[in-house]
Amino acid sequence: MYRLLLSVVLFGFGLSTAVQAAGDEFPMRVRYPDVQVISTADLAKQYVSVVIADVRTQYEFDTLHIKDAVFLPLGTNFGERALALRQKYGNKTIVFYCNGKTCHKSYEAAVLAERARVTNVVAFDAGIFDWAKAQPELTVLRGRTPIKPTDLISADDFKAHQMEPKAFAEKIGSNSIVLDIRDKRQRDSALFPFHEQRAQLDETRKLEAVLDEAKANHKTLLVYDEVGKQTQWFQYHLEMKGIKDYYFMKGGAQGYFDATLGKVVLGGEDKLKGQGH
Repeated sequence: MYRLLLSVVLFGFGLSTAVQAAGDEFPMRVRYPDVQVISTADLAKQYVSVVIADVRTQYEFDTLHIKDAVFLPLGTNFGERALALRQKYGNKTIVFYCNGKTCHKSYEAAVLAERARVTNVVAFDAGIFDWAKAQPELTVLRGRTPIKPTDLISADDFKAHQMEPKAFAEKIGSNSIVLDIRDKRQRDSALFPFHEQRAQLDETRKLEAVLDEAKANHKTLLVYDEVGKQTQWFQYHLEMKGIKDYYFMKGGAQGYFDATLGKVVLGGEDKLKGQGH
């Protein structure tokens, strides 16, 4: 009896540990407990029998996506567009995916589809990078397939081009060009008035003009977005263009505001403390 009880306890502990580990690796699952998910291995096995839908932005899709994936970005009338996808492909399972384990878009797509009465949908929440590493022959990178895992920009390479907001601001000068790549809906005001140029990632001509200027004049390119996510994709374009002297502001505009606000609050507290003494 003792051994039986011990086995039950150990099994329960092991199950609890496994659940906790899954929660740590996929933190967004807690927020979307009703969304069915599929693993990288299972998606590879079912690849030919399911419909894979990419719910990210056009720029992200154009940079890196699962081969033969349908582009179905989140946005206006998503439920209607998901329903049209169901009607086109019959009863096949629809698999939504986005960038990775901390991205909410694949879950949100499943929720919105089900609200539109589109059933048999799942989220591939491991995301595009896990897929690209595991299935390079079924991955498209800037229009080319198959790819090599070494073609992907590593986390270390991305980190090497990141700068804290203070260091980023201090580097602005005559030998640099500041580029704001935020979407128009994200922009309220310029972070660095009279020092920056603006071009969304889909504004190809404006973007290329800035990059050509930086390259021709041997100037450091200082790039920021909203929260430090878009720059991850923009890096592929910079490398393709042969631009090496560039930096991204860590945390984007939000990181800059947070750092600035923190200093203001801290300075105020210090001042008050000094007056109190």
